[in-house]
Amino acid sequence: MIFLVAAFLLLGFLAGTAAHIPLPATFAAAAAIGAWLLVFAVRERRHHRQGS
Repeated sequence: MIFLVAAFLLLGFLAGTAAHIPLPATFAAAAAIGAWLLVFAVRERRHHRQGS
């Protein structure tokens, strides 16, 4: 029983929130983070190309 509790605790630390929320919510959060990172990368690239 202690082994099972330790395994779930370790899984919680390793997988984070994704282990505790439904799969569609995980994919939605991943898509939102990916979109934000894409917008950030485009803005940074545009900023550096302008030379300001």
